[in-house]
Amino acid sequence: MAEIIQERIEDRLPELEQLERIGLFSRAEIKAIIKKASDLEYKIQRRTLFKEDFINYVQYEINLLELIQRRRARIGYSFKKDEIENSIVHRVQGVFRRASAKWKDDVQLWLSYVVFCKKWATKAQLSKVFSAMLAIHSNKPALWIMAAKWEMEDRLSSESARQLFLRALRFHPECPKLYQEYFRMELMHAEKLRKEKQEFETAKMDVENLEYSEEILKGELARIIYKNSVSIIKGAEFHVSLLSIAQLFDFAKDLQREIYDDLQALHTDDPLTWDYVARRELEMESQPGDEPPTTKQAKVAEATRREERCCAVYEEAVKTLPTEAMWKCYLNFCMERFTKKTNSQLLREKRLERTMVAFRKAHELRLLPEVQYKQWSELLLQHNLFKEALEVAGAGTELFQDSVMMWQVKLQVLIASESPDVAMVFEEAFVRLKPQICLPLWISWAEWSEGAKSQEDTEAIFKKAVLAVMGADSVTLKDKYLDWAYRSSGYKKARAVFKSLQESRPFSVDFFRKMIQFEKEQESCKMANLREYYERALREFGSVDSDLWMDYIKEELDHPLGRPENCGQIYWRAMKMLQGEAAELFVAKHAMHQAGHL
Repeated sequence: MAEIIQERIEDRLPELEQLERIGLFSRAEIKAIIKKASDLEYKIQRRTLFKEDFINYVQYEINLLELIQRRRARIGYSFKKDEIENSIVHRVQGVFRRASAKWKDDVQLWLSYVVFCKKWATKAQLSKVFSAMLAIHSNKPALWIMAAKWEMEDRLSSESARQLFLRALRFHPECPKLYQEYFRMELMHAEKLRKEKQEFETAKMDVENLEYSEEILKGELARIIYKNSVSIIKGAEFHVSLLSIAQLFDFAKDLQREIYDDLQALHTDDPLTWDYVARRELEMESQPGDEPPTTKQAKVAEATRREERCCAVYEEAVKTLPTEAMWKCYLNFCMERFTKKTNSQLLREKRLERTMVAFRKAHELRLLPEVQYKQWSELLLQHNLFKEALEVAGAGTELFQDSVMMWQVKLQVLIASESPDVAMVFEEAFVRLKPQICLPLWISWAEWSEGAKSQEDTEAIFKKAVLAVMGADSVTLKDKYLDWAYRSSGYKKARAVFKSLQESRPFSVDFFRKMIQFEKEQESCKMANLREYYERALREFGSVDSDLWMDYIKEELDHPLGRPENCGQIYWRAMKMLQGEAAELFVAKHAMHQAGHL
């Protein structure tokens, strides 16, 4: 092995000599490079190979290349690149080839290889890398798309990109993303040819000898892909995605019209079709050929007309397709337009009225989704329509009795309207709902009580909640309870709550850290209490949390009543309890602290 490494180091000498001769590196720097290169070579030539060693090798060489680039720019020297940079690039490619051959399944390694070649290697070399990668990872459509895009955009080879897409579709005949990108590529190709032809004609050059097929210029290849793809992949979503791509190309008006007509013919029963058709009205002018409006009033009138046309389509849609999904599309549109900023009070009022009417109609037909009940209630609340908001929230809780969200909405309305029935409705919600999903309601009740009721009432709610909520959800509740106790009644109350909960597992680390922080904020901070909190925290989290052990050691060292002599014992206890990476992290942090770096 030593002979191989020596040979590889000797192979470097010509480039290193050139670096020193032209003044990019000093003799001392060349020696340092040789030493580092020797270490890296040993690691990638030994019997047991590790991927990290190859990555470190490549990264070092890339850093060296970038440093050479910067120094060339500084002194203005651009010669001898074949002897220096090309030699390094060739060596790095060899390392990448070895690594990718050994760890074939590591996609990230292949992508790193691709990124390196894009920056430092030739296009022909990168093409070979893509071929090798796709031979192994032919099951990943994203890699085929990446390779085809590179062929199209960087190598400017439409034919190579087309061949890659066709090969990819043999492996993935039902992949929507492949068809979308292939469709886009053919339209880009047609647009490029049209621009070329236009430039030749502008320059008054003879284009008759050049092959510019009228069918290709019109996007006929893209049309073929569209027809084939929609026969394989069904559904309005895919159809709309192709139409969105076609709309990016002005020359493809006929193709856009064809896709649009097919969408309406093939997917009449899909809400997405109606949603797309309706929203399209926003982009269409009222009268083709009219000049855009200039005054504020004209702009408002135009926006109003467009939105009315959209709503007319939606109204037809919910009659033709009276489903919850269709109403959801309609209501989402109404909410989007209402939240859109405008200085016109009239337009804003029209949008609000339209939205309220749509909500009411969907509710009467019992086709209003749960999330929309929430939106409707919140919209009414924003306009201080408390009675109407309560009616809507009540209807929502009747329809979705098992929904925590709907009960929260109802309680939000009651709290905002300062109703005397808040506590009664909280109790009703806990009767109707399963205990395991009630945590948000317990927290809301406690937060409301803190502002509206006495401390005794609030504490009673927290005590009920701690008994009712079990498992991991109770962790958040205990943290909230402790925070409230300190905020409302100070340290003594917080300590009493801590004592009452200290055996009620599970806990979070923050539960103990909060208590430690509360103790530190007191004028007479007692070290005995801090030790008690740390010991209880370590009983729960001592095997996984290295920071707790470190903080405990620092406390003994820094507190006026601390006992530095205890630190050794704490250290050895930590080493016994901590496992794996947590133990290594603790050792590193402890060493840094002793050296004064932490």
